[in-house]
Amino acid sequence: MRAIVAETADRLVWRDVPDIAAGPGEVLIKVTAAGVNRADVLQAAGKYPPPPGASEIIGMEVAGVVADVGAQAGSEITPWSVGQPVCALLAGGGYAEYVAAPASHVMPIPTGVDTVDAAGLPEVACTVWSNLIMTAHLSAGQLVLIHGGASGVGSHAVQVARAVDARVAVTAGSPEKLELCRDLGAQITINYRDEDFVARVTEESGGGGADVILDIMGAAYLQRNIDALATDGQLVVIGMQGGVKAELNLGKLLTKRARVIGTTLRARPETGPNSKGAIVEAVTARVWPMIADGKIRPVIGARLPIQEAADAHRLMLSGQLAGKIVLTV
Repeated sequence: MRAIVAETADRLVWRDVPDIAAGPGEVLIKVTAAGVNRADVLQAAGKYPPPPGASEIIGMEVAGVVADVGAQAGSEITPWSVGQPVCALLAGGGYAEYVAAPASHVMPIPTGVDTVDAAGLPEVACTVWSNLIMTAHLSAGQLVLIHGGASGVGSHAVQVARAVDARVAVTAGSPEKLELCRDLGAQITINYRDEDFVARVTEESGGGGADVILDIMGAAYLQRNIDALATDGQLVVIGMQGGVKAELNLGKLLTKRARVIGTTLRARPETGPNSKGAIVEAVTARVWPMIADGKIRPVIGARLPIQEAADAHRLMLSGQLAGKIVLTV
């Protein structure tokens, strides 16, 4: 089979690699498209190695059709069959013609979504649901601040938050991205280039602050996020684009009875409580019906042939794109 091999961060080559097969409990997927994530860009640069035992090939989500099922992967518990359209959450291996995924990480294609666009759903859907709902328990009437609201994760998070009747504030860096966020349901839009998000959130909440903040920046926003939190608020950090080390005023944290939560998805165990399998099950049961009903839609900013993976990575790093990038095979 063929796959993308990262010879350097900028040289991603589509070439022959050893064939793979479905092992016990796995599903072999013939890939139609693969989603692009910032973790893929970091892995290509040698800064984010895959978890132990995962494929060295880049790619954390795909969509396609089932090519084969391993022992027990086609049982009544995981009823996948050859030819069935599916998408999947991966620890690696997605930038390829075929990928093997644990059966518990495979999902049907949501109703109304084509197979190419479905490749941009597993990572964002699992990230957003696990963090906003399963971890922070975002609920109706609460105010959530989503940094990077026009990104792949951000655009999905806006829609999930509105679907549960939360009030949504976002940050983004251009009028066009802010307009997209408004179209998706955000009520408070903040251009971080010329506005202070702490002041806006404080004003819009009547001085109370945000109940939940979903943050991709890490260190650069840590103290300001604490300032923007409401009493009993929760800061959920899912990215470190702004660095990994910062000082924190513990006095403010204690006074607000606030929580700072750091999470990742890729390195979670396959099964068990808080596992990727449990998240996939919850997303299939709760998010896929919202997509079928039109409450949530995939936001795809670009579709490129997989041979242009390096261009896709450069596009992501440029910050000019809204929504997800998918690579077609």
